[in-house]
Amino acid sequence: MRIYEVEPQGPPRGGVVVIQEAFGVNEHIEDVTRRAAAAGYHAVAPDLFHRQGGPVFEYGSDFTPIMEIFADLDDTKILSDLDAAIARLHERGYADAQIGAVGFCFGGRCSFLLALRRAIGASVGFYGGGIVTARFPKFPALVDEVAALKTPWLGLFGDDDGSIPVDDVERLRTELGGKAPVDAQVVRYAGAGHGFHCDRRGDYQPDAAADAWQRTLDFFGAHLTGG
Repeated sequence: MRIYEVEPQGPPRGGVVVIQEAFGVNEHIEDVTRRAAAAGYHAVAPDLFHRQGGPVFEYGSDFTPIMEIFADLDDTKILSDLDAAIARLHERGYADAQIGAVGFCFGGRCSFLLALRRAIGASVGFYGGGIVTARFPKFPALVDEVAALKTPWLGLFGDDDGSIPVDDVERLRTELGGKAPVDAQVVRYAGAGHGFHCDRRGDYQPDAAADAWQRTLDFFGAHLTGG
């Protein structure tokens, strides 16, 4: 599995797994990985499409090939790949409590799946669809499992996201608030659509993106132990 890896300059604050969008480990995901390293984290971005040759898709392109890749994936394979990325950080000297994860879109749901199944320092999801309402048969809804959350989780959503209804976001907030055994937070951004953090997409919202990224770093700072 290809892993895009960037080491920080100076003493590291911990490790971070950057989880790709549905479009692959593209320039944006590599840029986010570099941003995490610039913030002091040893960052890795695993290619979750490696079984299909590691394709990268253009934003706005035909979704049919992506659907074909999703048909060949399931949560077991995704967790196996995320475990491999975490193991890479273990090899670099980081314990689980020193490792965070951040995912976008498809990776946003993966960040929640990881927080349910594994105990690391913290996990953050940007506009992760399919957590409350399942979209694909192999990716079931996860909201009913919040009582089993093992890792502190932060969810960041846009109110104008046509693929993630506000009602779903608020149901997730309610379930987390009532059942999550670890710190779990949900933040909404008015006027922000799906992909608001990506400066290569039409839905990019600079103010929301900047605030969400700072919240991500603050969440890591609050929950990850020292490097």
